[in-house]
Amino acid sequence: MNTSDAPQTLERWAHAYIASTTLAYKFDPPALPTTFAETREAMRIERPGRPPELRVVWDKYKAPKSAHALMSAQKRAHLLHTFLHHELQAAELMCWAVLSFPDTPSSFRRGLLSICQDEIRHMKMYSDHLRHLGYQVGDFPVRDWFWERTPHARGAVEFVALMGLGFEASNLDHTARFAEMFRAAGDPEGARLQELVGEEEIAHVAFGVHWFRELAGELDFARWEHALPSPLSPMVMRGKPLSREARARAGLTTSFLDELEAWQPRPRG
Repeated sequence: MNTSDAPQTLERWAHAYIASTTLAYKFDPPALPTTFAETREAMRIERPGRPPELRVVWDKYKAPKSAHALMSAQKRAHLLHTFLHHELQAAELMCWAVLSFPDTPSSFRRGLLSICQDEIRHMKMYSDHLRHLGYQVGDFPVRDWFWERTPHARGAVEFVALMGLGFEASNLDHTARFAEMFRAAGDPEGARLQELVGEEEIAHVAFGVHWFRELAGELDFARWEHALPSPLSPMVMRGKPLSREARARAGLTTSFLDELEAWQPRPRG
């Protein structure tokens, strides 16, 4: 892309990233501009652009539940491909929030774009290991699971509750568990990749903790649960086992984690 063609405001950059249908652009967008637009007009995008290499399906992907299932390089590659697509969706949805909530503090929106850059870097890391296993982006179908849910967030508090304290926090659990599985399957590089992504996600969750408190006034389990966009519940915001140490480093309290671990769906009727 010529410099003259690059987006000139952070909002235009965010929009261009979401809308792009080019895989190379998703992996290597132009440098971030330095300023926001002077006018603040909310824009809620319903769906992202998808490069032709990414075949989007509705079928639910069932992740392997044991190290034995990951002995196959193809199984590991499929799982990493799924994680890569999670990172892509997270990067896009950080941009979505910048456009959807223009009246939030500029430091919040800049933080979202900083996280977006991390997610893009994680995509590249996953792509590198895919190639090491003999596969590439597009070899497996994907599902826009995060996009099916996150745009239901009506405000910035709901977005932070869902992404920062929900999906990203649960990734602390998942990366720890899958690191053990990759190592047991004889893929130490894949294990280290999971550990590195998990370590870097701690700062993202801490960002969510900080801004939930700033925007909602207080963070406790009941307030967080109430902020989750319906019909989502804490059930899909935790892994097993809960990575309590990593979550605590992100700023979540012992009482919050106790309630999350013990939470059960309420009976209907």
